[in-house]
Amino acid sequence: MGLENYKPTIVMVACQFMYAGVNLSGRAALLQGMSSRVFVVYRQSLAFLLIAPLAFFLRRGKLRECYLGWRSFWLIFLLSFIGVTLNQNMYYEGLFLANSTAASALGNLIPAITFVMAYTLGLERVKLRSLRSMAKVIGTVVCVSGAAGMAFFKGPKLLNVEFMSMFVGSNGHDTWLLGCLFLFGNAFCWALWLILQVHVSACYPDDHLCLTAWICLMSAVQSGIFTFIVEPNTKSWILDSPFQILCCVYVGLASAVTFFGQTWSIAVRGPVFCAMFNPLNTVIVTVFAWVFLHEVLYIGSMIGSLAVIIGLYVVLWGKAKDHQIKKEETVGRTQNRNDETTLSTRVPEHKIDLEEPLLPEKQDIN
Repeated sequence: MGLENYKPTIVMVACQFMYAGVNLSGRAALLQGMSSRVFVVYRQSLAFLLIAPLAFFLRRGKLRECYLGWRSFWLIFLLSFIGVTLNQNMYYEGLFLANSTAASALGNLIPAITFVMAYTLGLERVKLRSLRSMAKVIGTVVCVSGAAGMAFFKGPKLLNVEFMSMFVGSNGHDTWLLGCLFLFGNAFCWALWLILQVHVSACYPDDHLCLTAWICLMSAVQSGIFTFIVEPNTKSWILDSPFQILCCVYVGLASAVTFFGQTWSIAVRGPVFCAMFNPLNTVIVTVFAWVFLHEVLYIGSMIGSLAVIIGLYVVLWGKAKDHQIKKEETVGRTQNRNDETTLSTRVPEHKIDLEEPLLPEKQDIN
């Protein structure tokens, strides 16, 4: 029972590790000259090819449940367009125009945007006198502030007194601001995607694998049409190196796994819970870039990482308390209904008729 409570947390942490790999490998492939729009099409197509056989063979006896009605079709179509086609095209364009650090850091705006959207739509409640509500608000602010500090404030080198450029992007890159704007649009689309999944998951409450396959298929078709319109040059579809092929395969596999994992986690714990794990992506990217790409670590990055971790656990504490209280309320309502049912169906053992005498009349001996 204890492990069941930690499953959504384990799944979301694993998703963030895979997202970090997507960030670093995608950046490397784009720097080799690969089109960001073509990259999205290959990513979603491979994700569909990997996950569709699993969805088919696991649901062979229940194929009718994989069919879509018109309402379900348009909901999933909208979810695919906002959460993948628009979202991923903005992300990879911003990743190319800015850099991987900015992409991972600006992605930490997602929890704040998701929290505001969820509060506006009534999916989240904020009580100023509630400690758990304040923990969610304060933790969100700390997470976003720490991640922004990691991206935009370098400070001195770690274990070195030499002071470097204080702010990322101060080297005068003309595409830096445009890339950040694309990444901000990506964060907004991602937050809206998390909110929409609450309603779309109702179409497939127990079949997240089939839902993921539909999302991958629709987004691949949408992205392909968008690419042919914006970039009609067919040469951009050619992969020039084995590294680009490997990146596409990994990103497609990561997309299939993370889409399924995140869809399941949202159905279990809600959109804000899942969005709060995004700051971990910034920490993981920073560490992996230092270990594998030999990038220099800075004091600002380390302080920002610590702030992200502290803020994350504060928010998770608030969400855990919410989940525990909701669970207790559900158990209490169920117990009350069972008690009422038991009382209403209980048959008395002895029936007393007030019109009959309490003692039997004496029989006449005569």
